[in-house]
Amino acid sequence: MGIAAAVGVLVPFPFYYWLWTRPQSWVDLCGKGRDPSKVMAHVSHLLKVVQLVSLFSVSSLSWPPPLYFWPLLAFGQFLNFRVYQLLGESGTYYGVRFGQNVPWVTEFPFGVIKDPQYVGSIMSLLACLSWVPLQYILLWSLGYAFMVYLESKEDPSTRAKLVS
Repeated sequence: MGIAAAVGVLVPFPFYYWLWTRPQSWVDLCGKGRDPSKVMAHVSHLLKVVQLVSLFSVSSLSWPPPLYFWPLLAFGQFLNFRVYQLLGESGTYYGVRFGQNVPWVTEFPFGVIKDPQYVGSIMSLLACLSWVPLQYILLWSLGYAFMVYLESKEDPSTRAKLVS
């Protein structure tokens, strides 16, 4: 089950890499009249379910969780919720790469936290350390670190043009 769980944890990252580096191919694939951000959101939700099922398959749940669980989970989810609140679905799912205006960088109240959506997600993963083997949390976190690195090199000239 270990290799299958590791693959399941990593399955979304090639998809995100493709979207970030070749957004026009995604827009073309979605076709005329379809919002590429919304379609991406549906695919991303499905991939997130695969990740969570993979993580759950190697977990050993127990109650009560350790004391560090609550603050890590609470702050991690607060960051994720705040990013989602500022961006909406289209911003959360790479709307900027699909030609949408996303002014969240200037509006996010925690400007000192670079990539708050990934920091929040990593904090939430670390909260589950007592249930999930460390190698899976590290693998998922490395996927997020890769995305932080990839997204730090956003070139506006490579953004997609919407299909009319």
